[in-house]
Amino acid sequence: MLLDSLNSVEDLRKIKVEDLSSLADQVRRYMIDVVSKNGGHLAPSLGVVDLTIALHYVFNTPSDRLIWDVGHQTYAHKILTGRKNDFLSLRQFEGLSGFPKVAESNFDLYDTGHTSTSLSLALGEAVARDLSRKKHRVIAVIGDGALTGGLAFEALNNIGHLKKDMIIILNDNEHSISKNVGAMSKYLTELISGSAYNRLVRKVRKLCRKVPVIGKYFPYLYDRIRMGIKNIFVPANFFEDFGIRYFGPVDGHDIEHMIHIFKRIKSINSGPKVIHVITKKGYGYKFAEKEPVRFHGTQPFDVDTGKEYGKKKLSFSAVAGKTLCSLAEKDSRIVAVTAAMSTGTGLDEFSKKYPSKFFDVGIAEQHAVTFCAALAKNGYKPYFAVYSSFMQRAFDQLIHDVAVMNLPSVFLIDRAGIVGDDGETHHGLFDVSVFKTIPNFELLIPSDGEDLRDMIYYAAKADHPVAIRYPRGFCGIESVDCTKFRKSDFSLPLKLSSSRDLVIIASADMKICAMEVSELLTSAKIKSGVVLIHSINALDSSEFRAIIKNADLFAVIESEYSRGGLSESILSILPEQKRSKMTASFGFPRKFIEHGPVDLLYDKYGLSPQKIASDIIEKLKKK
Repeated sequence: MLLDSLNSVEDLRKIKVEDLSSLADQVRRYMIDVVSKNGGHLAPSLGVVDLTIALHYVFNTPSDRLIWDVGHQTYAHKILTGRKNDFLSLRQFEGLSGFPKVAESNFDLYDTGHTSTSLSLALGEAVARDLSRKKHRVIAVIGDGALTGGLAFEALNNIGHLKKDMIIILNDNEHSISKNVGAMSKYLTELISGSAYNRLVRKVRKLCRKVPVIGKYFPYLYDRIRMGIKNIFVPANFFEDFGIRYFGPVDGHDIEHMIHIFKRIKSINSGPKVIHVITKKGYGYKFAEKEPVRFHGTQPFDVDTGKEYGKKKLSFSAVAGKTLCSLAEKDSRIVAVTAAMSTGTGLDEFSKKYPSKFFDVGIAEQHAVTFCAALAKNGYKPYFAVYSSFMQRAFDQLIHDVAVMNLPSVFLIDRAGIVGDDGETHHGLFDVSVFKTIPNFELLIPSDGEDLRDMIYYAAKADHPVAIRYPRGFCGIESVDCTKFRKSDFSLPLKLSSSRDLVIIASADMKICAMEVSELLTSAKIKSGVVLIHSINALDSSEFRAIIKNADLFAVIESEYSRGGLSESILSILPEQKRSKMTASFGFPRKFIEHGPVDLLYDKYGLSPQKIASDIIEKLKKK
C-alpha cells in the first residue's frame, strides 16, 4: 500500500500523479478506522483528503506557509506530514490533537481550533514575508462555513487593499454552485489561469502606464473590462470586487486537475488570488455523505453500519431544545437563534416546528447577540443557543448591545466547563468570569435537566438579560417533562445538608461531586454540609452571608477557573478577617487545559471527589 511507505511530504511528492487517487482512498480508509474508535470530526476531514494531497504535492510545505481554517479539517494533513503513526492516538489524552497544534509539528503554523482566522493570519504572513524580503508562498484554506464569520470579511477587505501575493483556497462543501463543476468550468479555469493570459494582462498594464497623462487611468479601465467579460461566465464578482482574482470552481475530488491548476496559479506572482474548490463533506464514506451533520463530530461508531456505540442519554442540549419547543407553544414571543450549530445545541426540532421563528445566522456570534438585542427591544424573547467557547467572540456585543440597555435576551451557554477530547480551544472555562462581571446580567447554573428546564421558563419572564451555562452531555436524569416547570427562583443558595463545622459550597453543576465529597468526609469522621449555588446573584443574598457567618470553615468546588470564578467571588464579598475560613477552593488552574476524557482531566487537576476529600482532610489536619 502507498500509505504504508508514506512517512513525510517528501515521500508524497515521489508518488506518480496518477497514483494519488489510490493514496487518497487509503488515507480515507485509515481515517475512518481511527475515528470509528476514537471519535472525532470525520465528515469535514473526509471531504478535503484529495485537496490536502494536491496542496502538499504542489507547494513546498512547510517552507511555503499553509494555514488551515476550521482546524477540524486537518486529519489528512496530519497523516501526510509525518504523523501517520501518531494518528492512532487522535484525541486521546497526551495523544494527537484533533486540531492543528504548533507543538506537534512545524507544518502546523497556528493553533486553530475555531474559525474564520486563516485569511487574517495569511495576510499577516504575507506582509511579514515581504518585509523580510523572502519569497515563499502563503496559502490559506478557508471553508466549512468559515466564510460566514465576520473576521473573514474584515480580512478580505484588508487583503483587497494591501494586494499582497497570496493564495486563498475556498473549500466549498455546501454545493452552492456545484452545477459549474464540469467541462466548461475546467475550460474557463484553464483559460484564466493560463500563462499566456496572465502574460497578456501584465504586458497590457505596462503598456497602458506608458501612455502620457491619461495612461495611469488605463489599467483601472482595463481591469473593469476584463472583470466584466470574465463574470459573464464565472461567478467571481464577489471576490473580484474585493480586488482578489478568482479562479474556479474546481472539482475538489479531481486530484490531477487540482495539481495542474495549482501549479499554474502558483506561477502567477502578483496579488491575492482565490481558488474556488468544490468538495463533498463526508466524501468516500456513504454514511458520512448521507448524514454529514451527524458525522461532523461523532462518537465512536461501527464502520459497517455507521451507528454510534452505546445508548444515547438525555443531554442538556436536548432538554434545552425540547423546552424551547414547549415554551414556544405557550408564548408567541419566543424565537431561537443559533450560529451554525442547530444540531449541536439541540435546536433541530424547534427549527422544524417553528421555521419562521428560528434563525441560523452562520458563524457570526457578534451579529447574533446584536440581532437578539433588537428582537428583545421589539417585544420578543430571543434565546441564543451557543457553545461557551464560541460565545467568547461576542464579549463586546454582550456589554454594549444587550447589557447597557438591559434588554431581556437569553443566552443558552452550551458546552460550559471541560468538554474533553477537543481540548484547549473548546473548553468552556471563561463564561463565568465574563458574565458575572457584566452589570444587569443574571448568570444561572443548573444541576440537572429539570433545573435547566425551569431556568428556561424563568428566563421567559425575566425583564433583564439572562445567561444559563450547562455542560456537554448527560443532564443527570433519564427523562424530563419539558411541558411544565416547578421552580422559578434561583437567587438563593440551596442547602442539601447542614453542618456548622464545614460547609461545602459548590456551583450547581458540581452537585454530584459535592455530595460524594461530603460522604467521603463523613467516612473520615468529618461533619460537612453541602450548599449549591444556582445563581451568582445568590452571593449577594442575606441567606448566603448567614451561611458563611455561621460556618466554622468552608470549601468551594467549581467547574471553571478559580481565578475569576465562584471562589474568587465569595472572597471578594468577605471582610479580610473572615477569608481565612475558606479551607480550600477547587477549580481549574489558570492555564489552558489539554484534551482528554473529562473524568481524567478532573482527576488530574484535583477535582475528582476522592482528591477533593483527601485535600480537605490534609488541610484540616494542618489547621
